[in-house]
Amino acid sequence: MERPLERVVIVGSGNLAEALAQAVARSGLQLVQLFARNAARGEAVAALAGTQWTADPARLADADIYLISVSDKAVGEVAAALPLPAGAVVAHTAGSVPLDALPAHARRAVFYPLQTFTKGRSVDFSQIPLFLETDDSPLRPALEAFARRLSHTVVWADSAQRCKVHLAAVFACNFVNHMYAVGEGIVRSAGLPFDVLKPLLAETAAKALDAASPADVQTGPAVRNDLPTMARHRALLAAAPRLENIYSIISNNIWEISKKI
Repeated sequence: MERPLERVVIVGSGNLAEALAQAVARSGLQLVQLFARNAARGEAVAALAGTQWTADPARLADADIYLISVSDKAVGEVAAALPLPAGAVVAHTAGSVPLDALPAHARRAVFYPLQTFTKGRSVDFSQIPLFLETDDSPLRPALEAFARRLSHTVVWADSAQRCKVHLAAVFACNFVNHMYAVGEGIVRSAGLPFDVLKPLLAETAAKALDAASPADVQTGPAVRNDLPTMARHRALLAAAPRLENIYSIISNNIWEISKKI
């Protein structure tokens, strides 16, 4: 019978590693160490989670599971360099990195939390969907039990599915936040503060979350095919051709989708 995954080492010191370390520390699991190459951040994140820190592979602690939370491009390199004890599980936390980026000889898995993470900002990990994958069938029950110690929502998804989830997150989170920044620039060019947009942003997000589909609650000139208003908007963006192009592409996409509803 597979033993429970209780003792945890987190590898990395970025935004996700910070949130994950604190979540593991609060969960009743044993966060035995943070392993990170960045000394300043490693020490700071370890202190937040009340655990020890090292950058020396020779001092890597024994654990049941090693969660690799580093940049996507570094996952394979970092995993291959870790002197893992026999029988330990190594899992990366990246959305679009396939399972086979981890060494084939390892007991490997994916542990992907679908959320945006920011240094110093607290999140409720129990509300974050966790996407799991492993090619080690006997490991599945223990990996799922481990994940459920941290989150109420655990989903099994293969690498192809998870990559699409990550792509969806880029559109729904990263691109949307960039649009907030673009909106801020435009409203400030009118001599007004970003605060005037905040009630609109809050209602837009709340409405999308309440709806069966965000497409059902789409508003604005594009969904109405209001050509005169859109022409005025494009004229205001004439000095910023890149933004004008983005405006036109998104407006056309909204109209095409709205016609199908």
